[in-house]
Amino acid sequence: MTKREIEIKVRLNEKEAEHLNRQVEKCRLPREAYLRHLIAGVVPREAPPPEYFAFMRELHYVGNLLNQIAQKAHVLNVIDVKRYDEGSKQWEAFIREVTAAVILPAKRE
Repeated sequence: MTKREIEIKVRLNEKEAEHLNRQVEKCRLPREAYLRHLIAGVVPREAPPPEYFAFMRELHYVGNLLNQIAQKAHVLNVIDVKRYDEGSKQWEAFIREVTAAVILPAKRE
């Protein structure tokens, strides 16, 4: 665990504090974590709606089912391995792309 022993005080006016608190609330991060992200050069995204997590669980479920079907087809020797591998890579790339677009912080320009 990282020890954070250096304390930095920052004074904000009312408007700046309200803006910071609104941003922190949207991201559902502790204020300190939000500020650390900014210092690291990334802007935290707003927290996704609860439906997003249900959607991702469903996508992972479908991916698992497809993998089970592919395993069975491979055992029965009725699968185009090259085509399956390409589809599998596309599926994984899609999951990563959705996650990056919705959850991962965006790099500051």
